[in-house]
Amino acid sequence: MNWEQIAGNWGQVRGKAKQQWGKLTDSDLDQIEGKRDVLISRLQQRYGIPRDEALNKVEEWLATLNQGAQTTQPAAHQTAKG
Repeated sequence: MNWEQIAGNWGQVRGKAKQQWGKLTDSDLDQIEGKRDVLISRLQQRYGIPRDEALNKVEEWLATLNQGAQTTQPAAHQTAKG
């Protein structure tokens, strides 16, 4: 997943962002709208961290989103057992 995909799917991805960074408010998430620089800025403000640290956290999060997408796609084809 790249930033264009995140911006295009922000309605779905924002919940994952909220889980990752609980200090982000709904207003923050509305303003971010999938914009990488705005997310980095909000993380700096809410967590009191320098820009390079916020950038690293966003890149790590993006990597986990990509890993999650790779592992969940095959699972979508499995049937549920009950």
